[in-house]
Amino acid sequence: MSTQLEIRRLTYADLPQVIAIERRAFPTPWSLAMFVLELSKPSGICLAGLRDGRIVGYLICSRYDTVWHLMNVAVDDRLRREGIATSLLSHLFERADEPGEQYTLEVRTSNAPAIALYERFGFRSAGLRRGYYHDNKEDAVIMWRVVEDGASGDGWVAPAQQVARGSTA
Repeated sequence: MSTQLEIRRLTYADLPQVIAIERRAFPTPWSLAMFVLELSKPSGICLAGLRDGRIVGYLICSRYDTVWHLMNVAVDDRLRREGIATSLLSHLFERADEPGEQYTLEVRTSNAPAIALYERFGFRSAGLRRGYYHDNKEDAVIMWRVVEDGASGDGWVAPAQQVARGSTA
């Protein structure tokens, strides 16, 4: 029986646990410096999911001009499929969603569970970045989510300029 998930702001002190999850989660993990850089940005939203005081998942979302870029979402590989990523994303959208808010992300074409999760939150495919992942040259699906009229991504639209801007390889 798993305990309740606590979600709070990610801090520099959390980074040793985050790095451990990151290294198990991704073939080309982020460096410590990359996490420090993202945490130092005042406009970003960086969240930690904890159970019993231990980091079990995290989310990094950066703000670029008028668009949120979901940079990194990872869950301890021993605890996947328990709703941790769903809770982190829900918390992000509860905090940041307003009519007209725009989100984008890239995800491996082979990562069907992540694509399905993002689609449940209203993200839609808007193209591919060919050879995006350096480890194996796998393509990335570019996904967009736009909040319309206060709905949680239900009225998704991909304006032509966003698709064009996001489709460069």
